[in-house]
Amino acid sequence: MIIAIDGPAASGKGTIARRLAQHYGLAHLDTGLLYRATARVLLDSGLRLDDPARAVAAARGLALTDFEEDKLRGAKMGEAASIVAAIPEVRSALLDMQRKFASRPQGAVLDGRDIGTVICPDATAKLFVTASPEVRAQRRALELRSRGERVDYADVLADIRRRDERDAGRSAAPLVAAADAARLDTTDLDVERAIAAAVAIVERAKR
Repeated sequence: MIIAIDGPAASGKGTIARRLAQHYGLAHLDTGLLYRATARVLLDSGLRLDDPARAVAAARGLALTDFEEDKLRGAKMGEAASIVAAIPEVRSALLDMQRKFASRPQGAVLDGRDIGTVICPDATAKLFVTASPEVRAQRRALELRSRGERVDYADVLADIRRRDERDAGRSAAPLVAAADAARLDTTDLDVERAIAAAVAIVERAKR
């Protein structure tokens, strides 16, 4: 069983993906980490984030076991990943890695922005998780503050909107709900209610 979860930043898709993976006993891949890790390689090497050739080389050198998540989180890395993810050649370079993860015999849960449309178009269940920009900005600000970062809500909201525009407007695999994806708006849902709604969606898809 493959569960594909897409959605914009801070919509709750990562939390939902992790909990669904636990619920069904499946492996989970946060595909956003691939783009964050690519960006991290470029930043650590003093290279430009928008250099396609360098970015592709960095992406092709990744291994799923190499991630140091603490170095890949935070506002700076989120913005950097969004820039790298807009490069079509980078998305192509990471395509096979994601599909191999999804092809595990028991299945997998993947979350990102093009899972249901590009990576796993034949997934058993597809969810498109969203929430209002204002609520997503509140969630992201709380997350960043919990990590010790000093943030301003207005700046976080502006960043959320900028990333939404970049993700939806890129030429390769823009952020869009798959035609057969179930939409899950978490604006007014707490974590447990969102998880319950997601489980219900997957159970319906399995029938």
